[in-house]
Amino acid sequence: MFPLFALASLSTFARAAPRATPSSSCTGTISSLSDVNIAVQCTTVNINAFTVPAGETFNLDLLDGTTVNVLGEIQFGNVSWAGPLFEVKGTNIIFNGNGQIWDGGGPFYWDGQGTNGGVIKPHPMMKIEISGTLSDVYVVNAPAQCFSVSNPGPLIITGVTVDDSQGNYPNANSNNLPAGHNTDGFDVSGSNLVIQQSTVINQDDCLAINRGSKIVFQDNYCNGGHGISIGSITSDVVVEGVVVQGNTVINSQQAFRIKTDEVATNSTVSNVIYSDNTATNCTEYGVLITQSYPASLGTPGNGVIVSNVSFYPGTTTLTAASNAYMAAVDCGEGSCTGTWNWSGLKTSGGKVGPMNNVNVITGYTQ
Repeated sequence: MFPLFALASLSTFARAAPRATPSSSCTGTISSLSDVNIAVQCTTVNINAFTVPAGETFNLDLLDGTTVNVLGEIQFGNVSWAGPLFEVKGTNIIFNGNGQIWDGGGPFYWDGQGTNGGVIKPHPMMKIEISGTLSDVYVVNAPAQCFSVSNPGPLIITGVTVDDSQGNYPNANSNNLPAGHNTDGFDVSGSNLVIQQSTVINQDDCLAINRGSKIVFQDNYCNGGHGISIGSITSDVVVEGVVVQGNTVINSQQAFRIKTDEVATNSTVSNVIYSDNTATNCTEYGVLITQSYPASLGTPGNGVIVSNVSFYPGTTTLTAASNAYMAAVDCGEGSCTGTWNWSGLKTSGGKVGPMNNVNVITGYTQ
């Protein structure tokens, strides 16, 4: 099922894209950072294979209506710094990744600590601030968080790959832990966004929605990591109108999670629908809704109102590991409200989880 607002957005792109002026209807070619300033004066930009020098951002500030074609592999020199490695801005952009590899050089940085300590790691790797479409971008070895998406208008992301599978293994600096850490696939702070038909193999959230509305995450594949998350939600944040449908989640710490900070205030999460997803081998939780973050089950706060969270329509099937909770809810007193229709959630394999301060769930028993 393709969301109606996404179809409407595509129509908007077609109407809104401006005509190229005689000075901009050219083709710019980028084969090094020194080519960027001239190339972005054109509304077609071709990117050839090259290596971005260590400690510098590959930054594209594009004209409205630009088409970007990636024609070769992009590598980044390695040095400990804050990043980001790549940043793109623009309106009504068509960004064609063409399956070309963007290599963040993760093994140079990975030490099992991510952005919590150790070596300073450039992050995010890919900072996306465009409306339009972004497709077929293939990222390997992100140093830490991969895509940060804060789109200024409707955006459809299709066929993206984030492959941090090398980070699953310890290295000399990770103290026998997986070397990759905090390698989020998509961190979202935007609205009118569709992410679809994409693959994330990593050691943290496949998707983390920090704020925004009208967000659809559909027909994606998440392997390893922490599954599909809303949050963590801090103070003064609104998340509204999220659809998570048709996704496959395997070998993740949890499949579906909403996490709000214990100390957060004046925030809301509302109208969240999970539909027709499949999850297997959830190692700690199948579903986790917690208002105790950073604890999973702790002393929940009630400064965030979480309302209308449904596993319906459609059937979401998940299998938890034998020592994992199938579903656990840890709400603050009076802060989980509205209609929670969980009749489409089918769980098996794990333990019965706690349901704290929540009496609004219907249609589901563990």
